[in-house]
Amino acid sequence: MRFVLRSKIHKATVTEANLNYIGSISIDEDLLDKAGFWAGEKVLVVSNTSGARLETYIITGERGSGIICMNGAAAHLIKTGEEIIIMGFELTNKPIEPKNILVDKNNKFVKYL
Repeated sequence: MRFVLRSKIHKATVTEANLNYIGSISIDEDLLDKAGFWAGEKVLVVSNTSGARLETYIITGERGSGIICMNGAAAHLIKTGEEIIIMGFELTNKPIEPKNILVDKNNKFVKYL
C-alpha cells in the first residue's frame, strides 16, 4: 500500500486568514467538486510564497465565492495573498489517476492538469 496524490488545487490564492476560527481551510465548494475533495478531508497545504507546509482539514466554503481561507493556527503560517497548493492523498495498492486542477488568481477553475 502506498499514499499517492489523488487531488490537487494548484496555484490557489489565499483570500482570508482567520485566527479566531477553531481550525481548518475553507475552500469554495465549486473547487472541491472539480478536484474531488470532501468536507472534513485531511489535506496538505504548501505555500509557494513562503515555503510553509501544513496539514489540516477542509471546510466547505460558499459556492462560487473563490474563498480559500486559512483558519485558526494555520493563519500564522500562511497569510492572505499567498499562492498555495492544496493536495489530498489516498492509500492504495495500485496507481490512480489524480484530479489536479489549475485555478486563476481569483480561484476560478482554469483547466485540469
